[in-house]
Amino acid sequence: MAIFRAPPGPLYADTRVPGDKSLSHRALILAALARGESRIVGLAPGADVLSTRRALQVLGVVPRGEVTQSPGAAGWRAPAGPIDAGNSATTLRLLAGALAARPFRSTLVGDPSLMRRPMARLVGPLGALGARVEVAADGRPPVTVGGSALHGADVAVPMASAQVRTAVALAALQAEGPTTITSPPGFRDHTERWLESLGLGHRLSDVAFAVVPGPVPAATYDLPGDLSSAAYLLTAAALRPGSKVTVRRVTLNPGRTGFLEILGAAGAGVRCRPTGLVHGDPVGDVTVEGDALRPVRVDGSLAVRALDELPLVGLLGAAARGVSIVSGASELRAKETDRAAAVVRLLRSLGGQAEEQADGFMVTGGGGLAGGVADPAGDHRIALAAAVAAVLAPEGVEVLGFDAADVSWPGFAATWEALWS
Repeated sequence: MAIFRAPPGPLYADTRVPGDKSLSHRALILAALARGESRIVGLAPGADVLSTRRALQVLGVVPRGEVTQSPGAAGWRAPAGPIDAGNSATTLRLLAGALAARPFRSTLVGDPSLMRRPMARLVGPLGALGARVEVAADGRPPVTVGGSALHGADVAVPMASAQVRTAVALAALQAEGPTTITSPPGFRDHTERWLESLGLGHRLSDVAFAVVPGPVPAATYDLPGDLSSAAYLLTAAALRPGSKVTVRRVTLNPGRTGFLEILGAAGAGVRCRPTGLVHGDPVGDVTVEGDALRPVRVDGSLAVRALDELPLVGLLGAAARGVSIVSGASELRAKETDRAAAVVRLLRSLGGQAEEQADGFMVTGGGGLAGGVADPAGDHRIALAAAVAAVLAPEGVEVLGFDAADVSWPGFAATWEALWS
């Protein structure tokens, strides 16, 4: 349990956030596929990334500080038992792809929350490469892969899923012959930008990528800050008129910036300043200034590009006067919790008005929230959104089980307190 309050005045901050979680998973797995030493700077500190590190250690990979030493994929050892991905669906799905070409069978499991997540979406795309993939009868973990040689193919991923596209790409690197991956738009293309920079693929169109199989080289990955983490601080600024928050050197991948567009549509001042590239992936500084907010409607590819931040749209809606609607986000219901339902419960528990929709939620805003007790039900993004809700809540917000936030941002409570002091 943790109690969050925000002073009555504006928030001013110029800060950084922990390393990007999505990129941390990818850097670790690419370093593990490579033979030799790779260096990863700015690795995300959360429990999900630690799950990936531990899973790779089972295969004989040795991460020490910023250096990852690996025998290369060909030298991975067969696991003695199931590989535990913890709470991390990214760990499970990406490793399923990386392990699909290995001559041994591997079984991937996780905590009770992860064991409820949908994994059947891996079967068809990886199977197109000749991979043997087995999931439980209900399409959930455990996931068992490996034991067959792979061949290149044209793979159509039916949803805009960066995790599935990445799983296919990691398998395709180890296949015989090239592979083309297509899917609907709206996905994060971090992996594909990195593979192109490493000479292991090239873009064919906005939705199609060709993977060129070959050994992954050892490399250095200087990771930017996590824009999804920065979103909590940027939202705090947006909710408090007169505030100004700048977060330095975060990822500005186009598949990640949807929430910045939503903030602008809601009436906040938003400025992005690109400062460089990490393996072809843009990074830069983001500044948000608070102002009176207006209702927003989020749907289509924008909902996909802002999926992890959609709980924060609920807070924007509560601060505005009028009706805000999120639709086209059915994937919210397949996260650590049913996040569409969780956002509605959160807002109602704090005195707001919200209703579930088939593929999202609707919020009727009245300019703020009262405050109270919030139960995130073990979901790290709902826990962090509940903390930020304190900006709107004169009574403050008591968040039960706030340690769930450690999945993505351990130490958030101390950061929050320091920003307002």
